[in-house]
Amino acid sequence: MAGKTPDRQRASAARVATAPDAVAVDNTPDYPGKRFGLPKDGPMSVAPLGRRLAALVVDWVLVELIVAAVTRHSIFSGTQDAHYFSTMYWTLLVFGLEVWLLTAISGITVGKRLLGIRVIRTNGSRPGFGWALLRTVLLFFVVPPLLSDRDLRGLHDRATDTIVVRM
Repeated sequence: MAGKTPDRQRASAARVATAPDAVAVDNTPDYPGKRFGLPKDGPMSVAPLGRRLAALVVDWVLVELIVAAVTRHSIFSGTQDAHYFSTMYWTLLVFGLEVWLLTAISGITVGKRLLGIRVIRTNGSRPGFGWALLRTVLLFFVVPPLLSDRDLRGLHDRATDTIVVRM
């Protein structure tokens, strides 16, 4: 190859690609989770993105309601309430703690439980405190969960070797 010119390399590559016995290998799994040994449907199959997003919203709303009750913030008053900003900061903190601790201990937050999904490591075990912390921090960056692979794993799941499955 070192002695070949760029034109000769292109011609050689074109001959290989158009050869009658050339076969393109398709490594795309038939369904999300297949390469981890998960079933296509039912319990332990990969959870769809809609359920995951709904569970996140449920968790956020529950934390917001609890913090608003504790700080005596009226949710409907908007930014006019004197407790608005403290409520938002406490909501972020409590939400982060809820997601981190419940994911580490059981893989199930309140929202995930209501929607019938949970987080597991790709080997089937619980995420644990360290991996759950990293997953939660990446979740706060918003973009990593939105970029998913063929197995519907966001970047935060790939970084922590986790996957969200149906219960």
